[in-house]
Amino acid sequence: MDKTQIERYGDELYQALVAREAVAPLTDREPDMTIEDAYQIQLRMIQRRLDLGETVIGKKIGVTSKVVMDMLKVNQPDFGHLLSGMVFSEGEPIPANSLIAPRAEAEVAFMLKRDLQGPGVMAADVLRATECVMPCFEIVDSRIQDWKIKIQDTVADNASCGVFVLGGVRADPRRLDLALAGMVLEKNGEVISTATGAAVQGSPVNAVAWLANTLGRLGITLKAGEVILSGSQSPLVPVVAGDSLYCSVGGLGGAAVRFI
Repeated sequence: MDKTQIERYGDELYQALVAREAVAPLTDREPDMTIEDAYQIQLRMIQRRLDLGETVIGKKIGVTSKVVMDMLKVNQPDFGHLLSGMVFSEGEPIPANSLIAPRAEAEVAFMLKRDLQGPGVMAADVLRATECVMPCFEIVDSRIQDWKIKIQDTVADNASCGVFVLGGVRADPRRLDLALAGMVLEKNGEVISTATGAAVQGSPVNAVAWLANTLGRLGITLKAGEVILSGSQSPLVPVVAGDSLYCSVGGLGGAAVRFI
């Protein structure tokens, strides 16, 4: 794809975000779009937000579970950018009508205390570079109509990132086995799912290592102070105004989110 096409689709996704009106799948219109093209579109969409004063505060990892990989017919995760305008504080209600088709994911977030630059990053390097981990919710949203996405669509759409909420409890990941730590997700008081961190690339730590190495090959470093969302340990749960969710991680604690 040429620069004009990249900019046009990036601008289209940005306008869909602002207007909260989904657009037709990009891959229906550009069947030869590559994942590399999609990341360039993502960068254009992100730049539109940066131009208005937002800042990059971290990254998110998506498509970490086998179920989602099989659905999108890929064998690797993807990533997107976390921006300052995406953050909600725990206890702060999220207006459901500020999103198009929101779905909640429960996961573990990492906060870095030192840079991570791949390639060659191992799990032990991630642990050494991490200040703390915390339970969190990512509220994914798709600017693509009816979530009819292929991997290129979700990559172009900033890995379908909407907003996120970090839980108030924080812990040293070296004192936890994040692969074995159990997560329970409740929606409106009813248990929706249970899982362990092993559902995310064998461990959320492995997912962060994958991200550091993938970005390293692109000349990008994960910076100290950045937040990394390591990938969902729960199914995508559709949410509407009035819903509340709570997730708890064994040995770590919980996080809550509610919608108005």
